[in-house]
Amino acid sequence: MAIEITVLTPEKTVVTYRLSGAVERAGAQVVDILLIGFLSLVVAWIIGMIAFFAPFLAAVSGALIMVLFSLGGFIYFVLFEGLMNGQTPGKKMAGLRVRRVDGTAITMMDSFVRNLLRVADFLPFGYGLGLISTFVNPKFQRIGDLAAGTIVTHESRSMVAFSVAPHLAGIHPLEASVGELRNMADSQYYLLRRYCDRFPAIDPASQERLTEDVVVPLLKRIDIPLVENVHPIYLAEAAVMKYGRIRGLL
Repeated sequence: MAIEITVLTPEKTVVTYRLSGAVERAGAQVVDILLIGFLSLVVAWIIGMIAFFAPFLAAVSGALIMVLFSLGGFIYFVLFEGLMNGQTPGKKMAGLRVRRVDGTAITMMDSFVRNLLRVADFLPFGYGLGLISTFVNPKFQRIGDLAAGTIVTHESRSMVAFSVAPHLAGIHPLEASVGELRNMADSQYYLLRRYCDRFPAIDPASQERLTEDVVVPLLKRIDIPLVENVHPIYLAEAAVMKYGRIRGLL
């Protein structure tokens, strides 16, 4: 069963991602492991050839090969995910990407942390803890993902649900519809602002219940009429932006 996660981007756009489970990630992992093995052999061959023509480097070359086979995989995952916006060659072929739980791109530090704990996924046997973690965690996060605050998603996205204007910039196109906000208090501003911020993170049933039971009555109380074919989230956002700018609360 496909599981989706809805996030609010820094641009205040609500986007839904489909989470990747253990099976899809295992396929990408096989490709990456094969590629790591191939690259390791190529680099080891190059080091061996250098040592052959420069015998005085033989001791150093042996140490380099040991480091290569010990840390090559870790370096591979850290660099590809950190520099390629969350994708290794295997993940790219599988149409997967590592993201932060808020939907934003991972950083090099995120990649370092999630892969530093990759060894924990192999304890106590095979792919034990990591596999168990993906099955018991609602976001299919392995141990490294939990530590780094990351998720793995499919590249295909569903349609954007809402494109809510940022709190801190510009004039909301519906500000004329919310009036002068003379009856609005700071406490109501903070309530509506929290509603706007949290709206993408709650399930559709809760969105509808919160909107109908709390927000619509509040909008009527502060003399903001509902607009046909306009979701109340947009009116709430317009009120938040306008009142916050007037009161210097943004």
